[in-house]
Formats: sequence, structure tokens, C-alpha cells
Amino acid sequence: MIIMNEELIYQVLETVGEIPKGCVATYKQIACLIGREKNSRLVGKILANASYYGHYPCHRVVNFQGRLVPGWFEQKELLKKEGITFKDDHHVDLKKHQWKIK
Repeated sequence: MIIMNEELIYQVLETVGEIPKGCVATYKQIACLIGREKNSRLVGKILANASYYGHYPCHRVVNFQGRLVPGWFEQKELLKKEGITFKDDHHVDLKKHQWKIK
């Protein structure tokens, strides 16, 4: 069982803060970057409460298929403003916009 502590929360949020404009990352990608490959759901849980910790570009995080967060209607508009294109109404074009970590 993973304990969600402040250190873990800030690891996730700092990583999300590094996603450049015009790019998106997946929950799994964030989990891998913080060394917790099997905890992509935990990343989602942390991002759902990110506003308690400050302003982070959580709109740049999508699922492994590029799907937007259900019910978060502003996410698509925020991504469009950054030049993100979509395969359909609910999926970002990951081939074009997934964050390539150097």
C-alpha cells in the first residue's frame, strides 16, 4: 500500500509543472518519472486535488490513450489555447504532442 504524503504529492506536482506548453504527458509517464511505475492512478488522485497546493498545469495530463478527464470541460479549451490538436472530441493526438523527455 502506498501512503500519500507531502513529499510524494510535491514530486508529482513538480513533475507536472515541468511539462512544456504545447505538450501533454500521461499519468503513467508521470508515475515513471517519479520512480513509481505502477502508481498512475495515484498520480490521478493527486492531480484531482492539486488546487490545494497551488497552480499547476494539470490540464496537460491525459490517460494512456490521450483521453481527456471526463467532466472537466475546461481542459480541452486550455489545451487548444496551447496549440494541442485532437484525434477526436475526447482524445489528444499523442503522436504529435506527447512530452518527449530528454
